[in-house]
Amino acid sequence: MTSNAMLLAFDDERLLALELAEALGMPLSFISRHRFPDGEMRLVLPKPLPATVLVLRGLQQPNDKLVELMIAAPTARELGAKRLDLLSPYLAYMRQDMEFTPGEAVSQRHIARLLAHHFDHVLTIDPHLHRINSLDEVMPGGCGVTLSAARLLGQWVAAKVPGALLIGPDEESAQWVSEAAGAGGLQHAIGNKVRLGDHQVSLALPDVDVSDRAVVLLDDMASTGRTLIGSAQQLLLRGASSVDVAVTHALFNGDALSHLKEAGVRHVWSSNSVAHASNAVSVAGLLAEGWRSLN
Repeated sequence: MTSNAMLLAFDDERLLALELAEALGMPLSFISRHRFPDGEMRLVLPKPLPATVLVLRGLQQPNDKLVELMIAAPTARELGAKRLDLLSPYLAYMRQDMEFTPGEAVSQRHIARLLAHHFDHVLTIDPHLHRINSLDEVMPGGCGVTLSAARLLGQWVAAKVPGALLIGPDEESAQWVSEAAGAGGLQHAIGNKVRLGDHQVSLALPDVDVSDRAVVLLDDMASTGRTLIGSAQQLLLRGASSVDVAVTHALFNGDALSHLKEAGVRHVWSSNSVAHASNAVSVAGLLAEGWRSLN
Protein backbone atom coordinates (compact mmCIF):
# COMPACT_ATOMS: atom_id res chain seq x y z
CA MET A 1 0.00 0.00 0.00
CA THR A 2 1.23 3.48 -0.89
CA SER A 3 2.21 5.22 2.35
CA ASN A 4 1.37 8.82 3.19
CA ALA A 5 -1.13 9.08 0.33
CA MET A 6 -4.91 8.88 0.05
CA LEU A 7 -7.60 8.80 -2.62
CA LEU A 8 -10.60 11.07 -2.03
CA ALA A 9 -13.83 10.60 -3.94
CA PHE A 10 -17.53 11.45 -3.92
CA ASP A 11 -20.26 8.91 -3.27
CA ASP A 12 -21.75 9.13 -6.77
CA GLU A 13 -18.49 7.67 -8.17
CA ARG A 14 -18.17 4.96 -5.52
CA LEU A 15 -17.74 1.98 -7.85
CA LEU A 16 -14.88 3.49 -9.85
CA ALA A 17 -13.33 4.87 -6.65
CA LEU A 18 -13.22 1.41 -5.07
CA GLU A 19 -11.55 -0.06 -8.16
CA LEU A 20 -9.10 2.81 -8.40
CA ALA A 21 -8.10 2.66 -4.74
CA GLU A 22 -7.35 -1.05 -5.13
CA ALA A 23 -5.34 -0.42 -8.31
CA LEU A 24 -3.36 2.33 -6.59
CA GLY A 25 -2.93 0.45 -3.32
CA MET A 26 -4.18 3.50 -1.42
CA PRO A 27 -6.70 4.03 1.33
CA LEU A 28 -9.97 5.55 0.11
CA SER A 29 -12.11 8.14 1.87
CA PHE A 30 -15.21 9.95 0.69
CA ILE A 31 -16.00 13.63 0.81
CA SER A 32 -19.46 14.00 2.32
CA ARG A 33 -21.87 16.54 0.84
CA HIS A 34 -24.98 18.30 2.01
CA ARG A 35 -27.05 20.66 -0.11
CA PHE A 36 -28.83 23.43 1.74
CA PRO A 37 -32.31 24.61 0.67
CA ASP A 38 -30.78 27.66 -1.05
CA GLY A 39 -28.55 25.41 -3.19
CA GLU A 40 -25.27 26.01 -1.38
CA MET A 41 -23.05 23.01 -0.62
CA ARG A 42 -21.49 21.86 2.64
CA LEU A 43 -18.47 19.57 2.22
CA VAL A 44 -16.68 17.56 4.91
CA LEU A 45 -13.22 16.07 4.22
CA PRO A 46 -11.23 13.65 6.39
CA LYS A 47 -9.00 15.41 8.93
CA PRO A 48 -6.03 15.39 8.92
CA LEU A 49 -4.98 14.49 5.38
CA PRO A 50 -1.68 12.91 4.30
CA ALA A 51 0.94 14.78 2.28
CA THR A 52 -0.25 13.32 -1.05
CA VAL A 53 -3.93 13.43 -1.93
CA LEU A 54 -5.60 12.30 -5.14
CA VAL A 55 -9.12 13.50 -5.86
CA LEU A 56 -11.33 11.47 -8.20
CA ARG A 57 -13.96 13.63 -9.86
CA GLY A 58 -15.36 13.21 -13.36
CA LEU A 59 -16.81 16.42 -14.74
CA GLN A 60 -19.84 15.20 -16.65
CA GLN A 61 -22.73 17.54 -15.74
CA PRO A 62 -19.95 19.80 -14.53
CA ASN A 63 -21.24 22.97 -12.95
CA ASP A 64 -21.99 21.77 -9.41
CA LYS A 65 -18.94 19.52 -9.51
CA LEU A 66 -16.63 22.40 -10.40
CA VAL A 67 -17.91 24.33 -7.39
CA GLU A 68 -17.28 21.27 -5.22
CA LEU A 69 -13.69 21.09 -6.45
CA MET A 70 -13.11 24.80 -5.88
CA ILE A 71 -14.15 24.27 -2.25
CA ALA A 72 -12.55 20.87 -1.70
CA ALA A 73 -9.10 21.67 -3.15
CA PRO A 74 -8.10 24.56 -0.86
CA THR A 75 -9.66 22.72 2.08
CA ALA A 76 -7.47 19.70 1.34
CA ARG A 77 -4.41 21.99 1.41
CA GLU A 78 -5.50 23.40 4.78
CA LEU A 79 -5.90 19.86 6.14
CA GLY A 80 -2.35 18.81 5.28
CA ALA A 81 -2.15 17.96 1.56
CA LYS A 82 1.16 19.14 0.08
CA ARG A 83 0.63 17.49 -3.29
CA LEU A 84 -2.90 17.53 -4.68
CA ASP A 85 -3.72 15.76 -7.95
CA LEU A 86 -7.06 15.59 -9.75
CA LEU A 87 -8.07 12.42 -11.57
CA SER A 88 -10.93 13.54 -13.80
CA PRO A 89 -11.81 10.76 -16.27
CA TYR A 90 -14.07 13.11 -18.22
CA LEU A 91 -12.92 16.72 -18.47
CA ALA A 92 -15.71 19.16 -19.27
CA TYR A 93 -15.65 22.38 -21.35
CA MET A 94 -12.84 21.16 -23.62
CA ARG A 95 -14.87 21.61 -26.83
CA GLN A 96 -15.27 25.39 -26.48
CA ASP A 97 -11.78 26.26 -27.73
CA MET A 98 -12.22 29.45 -29.75
CA GLU A 99 -14.33 32.60 -29.98
CA PHE A 100 -16.96 31.75 -32.59
CA THR A 101 -18.96 34.96 -32.02
CA PRO A 102 -17.68 38.29 -30.66
CA GLY A 103 -17.38 38.22 -26.89
CA GLU A 104 -17.89 34.48 -26.56
CA ALA A 105 -15.99 32.98 -23.62
CA VAL A 106 -13.34 30.41 -24.55
CA SER A 107 -14.35 28.04 -21.76
CA GLN A 108 -11.62 25.49 -22.43
CA ARG A 109 -8.90 27.99 -21.63
CA HIS A 110 -10.50 29.29 -18.44
CA ILE A 111 -11.59 25.97 -16.94
CA ALA A 112 -8.17 24.46 -17.66
CA ARG A 113 -6.41 27.36 -15.93
CA LEU A 114 -8.81 27.20 -12.98
CA LEU A 115 -8.09 23.50 -12.39
CA ALA A 116 -4.35 24.03 -12.83
CA HIS A 117 -4.46 26.74 -10.18
CA HIS A 118 -5.85 24.34 -7.58
CA PHE A 119 -4.19 21.05 -8.53
CA ASP A 120 -0.58 20.07 -9.13
CA HIS A 121 -1.60 17.60 -11.84
CA VAL A 122 -4.83 16.99 -13.73
CA LEU A 123 -5.13 13.52 -15.26
CA THR A 124 -7.91 12.90 -17.75
CA ILE A 125 -8.91 10.40 -20.43
CA ASP A 126 -9.48 11.21 -24.10
CA PRO A 127 -10.30 14.92 -23.73
CA HIS A 128 -12.24 16.33 -26.68
CA LEU A 129 -9.58 18.62 -28.12
CA HIS A 130 -10.17 20.20 -31.53
CA ARG A 131 -7.69 22.96 -32.34
CA ILE A 132 -4.98 22.25 -29.76
CA ASN A 133 -2.67 19.26 -29.64
CA SER A 134 -2.34 18.83 -25.88
CA LEU A 135 -3.38 20.23 -22.53
CA ASP A 136 0.05 21.85 -22.27
CA GLU A 137 -1.32 24.62 -24.51
CA VAL A 138 -3.92 25.63 -21.91
CA MET A 139 -2.24 24.50 -18.67
CA PRO A 140 1.26 24.98 -17.25
CA GLY A 141 3.65 22.48 -18.83
CA GLY A 142 3.34 19.02 -17.32
CA CYS A 143 0.24 19.81 -15.27
CA GLY A 144 -2.26 18.28 -17.69
CA VAL A 145 -1.82 14.56 -18.36
CA THR A 146 -3.84 12.91 -21.11
CA LEU A 147 -4.51 9.18 -21.12
CA SER A 148 -6.47 7.17 -23.67
CA ALA A 149 -8.94 4.32 -23.35
CA ALA A 150 -8.64 3.51 -27.06
CA ARG A 151 -6.50 0.42 -26.51
CA LEU A 152 -8.92 -0.93 -23.90
CA LEU A 153 -11.86 -0.47 -26.25
CA GLY A 154 -9.97 -1.97 -29.19
CA GLN A 155 -9.14 -5.09 -27.21
CA TRP A 156 -12.74 -5.37 -26.01
CA VAL A 157 -14.12 -5.07 -29.54
CA ALA A 158 -11.64 -7.65 -30.88
CA ALA A 159 -12.76 -10.12 -28.21
CA LYS A 160 -16.48 -9.52 -28.79
CA VAL A 161 -16.53 -9.07 -32.58
CA PRO A 162 -13.45 -10.82 -34.05
CA GLY A 163 -12.52 -9.39 -37.43
CA ALA A 164 -14.71 -6.32 -37.05
CA LEU A 165 -14.06 -3.23 -39.13
CA LEU A 166 -13.52 -0.20 -36.90
CA ILE A 167 -14.82 3.06 -38.34
CA GLY A 168 -14.40 6.55 -36.98
CA PRO A 169 -17.30 8.77 -38.08
CA ASP A 170 -15.15 11.86 -38.67
CA GLU A 171 -11.57 13.13 -38.76
CA GLU A 172 -11.60 13.99 -35.05
CA SER A 173 -11.98 10.31 -34.19
CA ALA A 174 -8.91 9.24 -36.20
CA GLN A 175 -6.47 9.28 -33.28
CA TRP A 176 -8.62 6.95 -31.18
CA VAL A 177 -9.64 4.61 -34.00
CA SER A 178 -6.10 3.95 -35.23
CA GLU A 179 -4.87 3.21 -31.70
CA ALA A 180 -7.82 0.95 -30.93
CA ALA A 181 -7.39 -0.92 -34.20
CA GLY A 182 -3.73 -1.52 -33.49
CA ALA A 183 -4.47 -2.86 -30.02
CA GLY A 184 -7.12 -5.24 -31.33
CA GLY A 185 -5.46 -6.24 -34.59
CA LEU A 186 -8.43 -4.88 -36.53
CA GLN A 187 -8.87 -3.05 -39.82
CA HIS A 188 -10.05 0.54 -39.61
CA ALA A 189 -11.20 3.47 -41.71
CA ILE A 190 -12.10 7.10 -41.07
CA GLY A 191 -14.98 9.20 -42.37
CA ASN A 192 -15.01 12.95 -42.79
CA LYS A 193 -17.25 15.95 -42.42
CA VAL A 194 -18.48 17.72 -45.54
CA ARG A 195 -19.43 21.37 -44.92
CA LEU A 196 -22.36 22.49 -47.07
CA GLY A 197 -22.54 25.93 -45.48
CA ASP A 198 -21.79 27.85 -42.31
CA HIS A 199 -24.24 25.84 -40.23
CA GLN A 200 -24.84 22.65 -42.23
CA VAL A 201 -22.55 19.63 -42.02
CA SER A 202 -23.01 16.16 -43.47
CA LEU A 203 -20.99 13.04 -42.79
CA ALA A 204 -19.22 11.15 -45.55
CA LEU A 205 -18.29 7.62 -44.49
CA PRO A 206 -15.10 6.12 -45.90
CA ASP A 207 -15.28 4.47 -49.30
CA VAL A 208 -14.78 0.90 -48.11
CA ASP A 209 -16.82 -2.22 -48.79
CA VAL A 210 -18.87 -3.04 -45.70
CA SER A 211 -21.11 -5.66 -47.33
CA ASP A 212 -21.73 -8.54 -44.90
CA ARG A 213 -19.17 -7.12 -42.48
CA ALA A 214 -19.49 -6.47 -38.78
CA VAL A 215 -18.74 -2.78 -38.23
CA VAL A 216 -18.00 -1.04 -34.96
CA LEU A 217 -18.22 2.76 -34.79
CA LEU A 218 -15.68 4.13 -32.33
CA ASP A 219 -15.42 7.64 -30.92
CA ASP A 220 -14.25 9.47 -27.82
CA MET A 221 -17.71 10.49 -26.62
CA ALA A 222 -21.39 10.34 -27.38
CA SER A 223 -23.93 12.85 -26.08
CA THR A 224 -26.83 13.40 -28.47
CA GLY A 225 -25.67 10.43 -30.58
CA ARG A 226 -26.64 12.16 -33.84
CA THR A 227 -23.30 11.50 -35.54
CA LEU A 228 -23.36 7.82 -34.58
CA ILE A 229 -27.04 7.41 -35.54
CA GLY A 230 -26.48 8.84 -39.03
CA SER A 231 -23.36 6.74 -39.53
CA ALA A 232 -25.08 3.54 -38.40
CA GLN A 233 -28.01 4.10 -40.74
CA GLN A 234 -25.69 4.66 -43.70
CA LEU A 235 -23.63 1.56 -42.91
CA LEU A 236 -26.68 -0.69 -42.67
CA LEU A 237 -28.00 0.68 -45.97
CA ARG A 238 -24.63 -0.21 -47.51
CA GLY A 239 -24.98 -3.82 -46.40
CA ALA A 240 -23.14 -4.07 -43.08
CA SER A 241 -24.17 -7.25 -41.29
CA SER A 242 -24.16 -5.47 -37.93
CA VAL A 243 -23.24 -2.12 -36.41
CA ASP A 244 -22.03 -1.73 -32.83
CA VAL A 245 -20.79 1.39 -31.04
CA ALA A 246 -17.83 1.81 -28.67
CA VAL A 247 -17.11 5.12 -26.93
CA THR A 248 -14.86 6.29 -24.14
CA HIS A 249 -17.35 8.67 -22.53
CA ALA A 250 -21.01 7.59 -22.49
CA LEU A 251 -22.75 10.92 -21.84
CA PHE A 252 -25.92 9.96 -23.76
CA ASN A 253 -28.23 12.86 -23.05
CA GLY A 254 -31.96 12.20 -22.87
CA ASP A 255 -33.14 9.37 -25.11
CA ALA A 256 -29.99 9.21 -27.25
CA LEU A 257 -29.36 5.56 -26.38
CA SER A 258 -32.85 4.47 -27.41
CA HIS A 259 -32.49 6.37 -30.70
CA LEU A 260 -29.26 4.48 -31.38
CA LYS A 261 -31.09 1.20 -30.87
CA GLU A 262 -33.90 2.36 -33.15
CA ALA A 263 -31.32 3.18 -35.82
CA GLY A 264 -30.22 -0.47 -35.81
CA VAL A 265 -27.20 -0.36 -33.49
CA ARG A 266 -26.81 -3.79 -31.93
CA HIS A 267 -24.53 -3.17 -28.93
CA VAL A 268 -23.26 0.01 -27.24
CA TRP A 269 -20.08 -0.33 -25.19
CA SER A 270 -18.27 2.30 -23.15
CA SER A 271 -15.59 2.74 -20.55
CA ASN A 272 -16.61 3.51 -16.98
CA SER A 273 -15.05 6.99 -17.19
CA VAL A 274 -18.72 8.02 -16.92
CA ALA A 275 -21.02 5.65 -15.04
CA HIS A 276 -23.59 4.26 -17.49
CA ALA A 277 -25.45 1.03 -18.20
CA SER A 278 -23.27 0.53 -21.30
CA ASN A 279 -20.00 0.38 -19.29
CA ALA A 280 -17.92 -2.56 -20.47
CA VAL A 281 -14.28 -1.76 -19.68
CA SER A 282 -12.74 -0.19 -16.58
CA VAL A 283 -10.33 2.73 -16.64
CA ALA A 284 -9.16 2.17 -13.05
CA GLY A 285 -5.92 0.49 -14.09
CA LEU A 286 -5.30 3.12 -16.76
CA LEU A 287 -5.68 5.95 -14.25
CA ALA A 288 -3.47 4.21 -11.69
CA GLU A 289 -0.75 3.56 -14.25
CA GLY A 290 -0.95 7.15 -15.50
CA TRP A 291 -0.56 8.56 -12.01
CA ARG A 292 2.36 6.27 -11.16
CA SER A 293 4.15 7.47 -14.31
CA LEU A 294 4.37 10.91 -12.69
CA ASN A 295 6.38 9.62 -9.75
